[in-house]
This record gives sequence, structure tokens and C-alpha cells, in this order.
Amino acid sequence: MNVIILGTAHPYRGGLSAFNERIAYEYQQAGHEVEIYTFSLQYPSLLFPGKTQYSTEPAPDELRIVRRVNSCNPLNWLSVGREIRSKSPDLLIVKYWLPFMAPCLGTIARMVRKGGHTRVVAILDNIIPHEKRIGDRMFSRYFVGSVDGFVAMSKSVMSDLSLFDTAKPRQLCPHPLYDHYGATLDKGEARRILGLDSDGRYILFFGFIRGYKGLDLLLDALADKRMAGGGIKLVVAGEFYGDPAPYMEQIERLGLGDRVVLHTDFIADSEVNRYFCACDLVAQPYKTATQSGVTQIAYHFARPMLVTNVGGLAEIVPDGKVGYVVEPDAKAIADAIVRYYSENKEEAFVAAAKEERSKYSWSKMTAAIEGVTAEGCELRS
Repeated sequence: MNVIILGTAHPYRGGLSAFNERIAYEYQQAGHEVEIYTFSLQYPSLLFPGKTQYSTEPAPDELRIVRRVNSCNPLNWLSVGREIRSKSPDLLIVKYWLPFMAPCLGTIARMVRKGGHTRVVAILDNIIPHEKRIGDRMFSRYFVGSVDGFVAMSKSVMSDLSLFDTAKPRQLCPHPLYDHYGATLDKGEARRILGLDSDGRYILFFGFIRGYKGLDLLLDALADKRMAGGGIKLVVAGEFYGDPAPYMEQIERLGLGDRVVLHTDFIADSEVNRYFCACDLVAQPYKTATQSGVTQIAYHFARPMLVTNVGGLAEIVPDGKVGYVVEPDAKAIADAIVRYYSENKEEAFVAAAKEERSKYSWSKMTAAIEGVTAEGCELRS
């Protein structure tokens, strides 16, 4: 097939780029022709909450990435849509994660579908965003109308999709494993690189720091007297997407200054392995969620996890097998962490994670996409 992927890719950074590039490799390895159409302008600087949108890593090898899409220019959307349509791809894959992108991505998809040859499949991170804004539902409805079918990566997103469409074909496929962040390091070596105590107890909070991800809950849990008595520390690795002051004030108020290690710059792909390999447990204390790429990095490095019972997190972290599923509550989080150490669960959870991660291959994602296209996606002129 001739496959085009529409969405974020290098030189942009983060999980969206990682996903699109990894699925492009999967199609290439299967013998298909693949291009990624990415942004010349992804977010206007005024709307971007982080320090930079751009990666410092080299471009991925052997991928054709075309920087053509301006998310804010309707004339560009029409031009790009015509350009992709002229190539007559058999399949256009669109990664959808934010209603802000709906006018751009939806218009391009509509233009491509007019050619009557291309099937357009959306992979849905979210259909209703975590941080809601006026117009979200209108924009998502516009996008939903522009594609032929869907792959949702969690049951909660599949359910949300039914608010906008109940007729088009859809498949459920969990987020595949992020397996491109380098080799697994010895825990002692990873800690040496990060300057951590070789015999310490470390929990990892990884990824962009946003309100819905519940770092405040984890800090409250860390202040539990049982946690302090056990010498448990927290490594926060990721960039603030918002005001860091409330977290800094919380750390000071709770007296956690010597137990919280802050690495709050963006973590480059080449450095990810050291953080996961250095920790005992990966915590995702989210207040809302659909699915999380952090979980799939943890699986790649076979790290035990603690997640909250929100969205689709509990679907892929079997409670008591590879980690714990708890309510988004500081005491419940603390209880689980104390139990993890007191019952010496690391070895058993690591072994189970190695077994469980085989479920999350990229071939299953491409099979789900093929299932959608085989399930009655009608070509429309």
C-alpha cells in the first residue's frame, strides 16, 4: 500500500511524534510505502504551554517526513489536502488528540476523501479532551465527520466516540509498546548517571506536568509519615505545562525538599531509559485519563506501576500483577506504595510486566487499522 500519516513528527518532540514515527516504521517493515505529513506550524507560540515544541534529537533514519501543514491557515489545509489527494494514497492515518486540530486535520481529510480512492482512519487519543474548552464538541464533531473509521486506544474513548457517531466502523486497540527508547540499563548504573543514591527507594513521575496528571496527589501521598519513615523519594522527570509555583509551594509546605528530585526540563528520547531503569515504581496518579504512553514506556522497561482508576489506565495495568490500581486519592496512593515496599513486590511485578507487555505490539495496531478498513469503510466522492 501507499500509506500517508498525517500528524506530529520530527522536528517536533514528544509522544505524538514518537507514535507516528513508530507506526510509520511498522508499515515500512511490512513492505509498504510510507510518508508522514507533519506541521510547518503546529501550535502558535502563544498557545504552547512548554518551553519549546522542537526536538534536539536527530531526525529518524529512513523516514520520509514532509513539513507542510500549518494548523492555523485554512488556505494551507486546502492546498495540503489537494497535494495528498494527488498522490492517491490507499490509506491516510490521522492521529487525533485535541479539538484545536480538528478544523485543520478534518479539512485535509475531507479533501483527500474527495478523490474517491483513499480510506481515512483516525487513531483517537482523545475525543473529549482532559482540559475542556468552549467549542470542543463542535470541533470534534467536525473531525469525526471527515474520516471513514476509527481506532480507539481505550474503552473510555470508544464510549466517548459514540456521542458523535455510532455508525462508522471502529476497533479498540490499546496503545502499543514504546520500544524505541534504548536499552534497559542496570538500576545501579542508571542511578549513577542521574546522581541518585544507589540504595535509595525511588518512585518516578514522568512526562509533561499538567493539572489532570495529579502530581499534587502524589506529593500529598509522599508526605504520609509511613513514606517518610521508609526513606521513599520521588523523581519528577518532565516539563511543567503550567505554573510550577503551586507545586513548589506544596513541596515546601509539606517539608519534602530533600525527598523530591526535580528534573523539570523536557526529557530527550536518548535519556528516557535512565529514568525508568533507575526507579522502583512508576506512578501515574492521574485525575482523568484515557490512555497513557508512559504506561507503555514502563512496560518496555518492565517497571512496576501504580495507576489510578480513571479512563483506560486500569485496562492495561492488572491490579496486583504488574502494579496497583487505586482511586485518585492521596491516602490510597500512599497505601499502595507502602504495601509495594513492605511486601517486596518488585521482582514479581517485573516478571509479570515482561509477560504482559507482549500484548501491546505495533502489529496489533496495524491489524486494527486494517480491520477498520475491511469493516465496510465506504469510499466517497
